[in-house]
Amino acid sequence: MQGKRESVISSDGTRIGLLTHGDGPPLLLVHGGMCRLERWAPLWEVLTSRYTVTAMDRRGRGSSGDAEDYHLDAEYDDVRAVAEAKGPLDVFAHSYGAVVALGAAARGAPLRRIALYEPPGPETVPADWLTRFQAAVAAGDLGRAAMSFLVEVVGLPQDQVLAMRDAPMAYDPMPIIARTMPREGSALAAVDLAALATAVPQPVLLLVGAASPAWAQKITDVLHENLARSSIATLDSQGHEAVDLVPDVVAQVLGRFFGETE
Repeated sequence: MQGKRESVISSDGTRIGLLTHGDGPPLLLVHGGMCRLERWAPLWEVLTSRYTVTAMDRRGRGSSGDAEDYHLDAEYDDVRAVAEAKGPLDVFAHSYGAVVALGAAARGAPLRRIALYEPPGPETVPADWLTRFQAAVAAGDLGRAAMSFLVEVVGLPQDQVLAMRDAPMAYDPMPIIARTMPREGSALAAVDLAALATAVPQPVLLLVGAASPAWAQKITDVLHENLARSSIATLDSQGHEAVDLVPDVVAQVLGRFFGETE
């Protein structure tokens, strides 16, 4: 991924690493849980040909720092710090990053239009699964934890997960699993997405895969009911990982929204 490495300082003093490239209206990308900013590689070329794109490393991974204690509000402030430095701008966020972007908007971040792909919530992390996941991480069995997350939560077939494990990657996700995902699971279990949505005045596009787990459609419907200005785009035959599998389709949907919504 080509671009200029930059950083901003969030409200608690944590450095948030950025990569910026392209030409056009400003667009921020916020990645999900088991990721770094490099997860946007499938979309990078097409988006940077249309927008000035900034991808952020969420705290605790990649080029970003971290704090001793974790609070989801701090992640909202991270997005706000980027938007204040770069914005006002549009944002596309995936999975856990979509929760972060929603919270940032609810706290007044200078975001123009918001596209969210399947933000998770309490339904995504039932107590029995979260206990097993956190126990696996604590025991150092990160492979089992990753398999559990990708199969039981994301809904991927086990053979697809095994193929992903054996494929070359731009970064090792295991340190991310160990450091950030247990705390993010606990945060999701307590988040009130409907309350956040009611405080968001911006137009929001909710992307959901037709083949995604049931929690994705349920949460999408709740957000649609509580957002002031929202629409839903359903991606036929796709699941939670459409950014990787059909990036051109995702880019087309984003282009229509960011090009047409006022």
